[in-house]
Amino acid sequence: MLFEQIDADGDRNFAYLFADEATREAVLVDPGGPTDRILDHVLGQNLEVKYVVNTHSHLDHSGGNRKVQDRTGARVVLHESVCGRPDTEIGVKDGDELKVGGLTLKFIHTPGHTDDSVCVLCGNKLCTGDTLFVGKVGGTGFGEDAREEYDSIHQKIMTLPEDVEICPGHNYGVAPTSTVGHERRTNPFLLRKSFEEFVDLKRNWLEYKRIHGIA
Repeated sequence: MLFEQIDADGDRNFAYLFADEATREAVLVDPGGPTDRILDHVLGQNLEVKYVVNTHSHLDHSGGNRKVQDRTGARVVLHESVCGRPDTEIGVKDGDELKVGGLTLKFIHTPGHTDDSVCVLCGNKLCTGDTLFVGKVGGTGFGEDAREEYDSIHQKIMTLPEDVEICPGHNYGVAPTSTVGHERRTNPFLLRKSFEEFVDLKRNWLEYKRIHGIA
């Protein structure tokens, strides 16, 4: 498998490339920002982009979809709740899989940051979008959306093997990637013992960052 984490500009956005080295079929995850530059890089490797995957529908993750489609003919894959163009889009739900050459992408519905948030697992790489960052979690309010995010992280992401690599949608943490095990042991949000403590940290995150010198 060919895998790349790509600087997508924007608000420290990351895009991701998965490709089968044998068939040269590829998937581009979250193409926001300067999509022509990203596509030039990908297509310059003699890869055929079959699908564009969005971890959620916010424009900084999906704004390049049409450009990718225009240049490659790729189909867009996103959560079924926001699939609006059935001729060019594929709506997925929790547990669905997508074959790309010899690769298998599995979709994990992780609502919280948005209702349509999904994580994408391929091999031991997990693209977490804006659900989980390195040392942080995605933005929500303090009510039901926070509860959904808490449950998504603990019940779906943290149940994966410890060596699964966390590949976030933004470079917000102290490192560009992490692992499930490392986040379980070090992420201050995941060290909270209850949902109430999790939300309390969200409410007081700016002060927590100031005290601990977090950017």
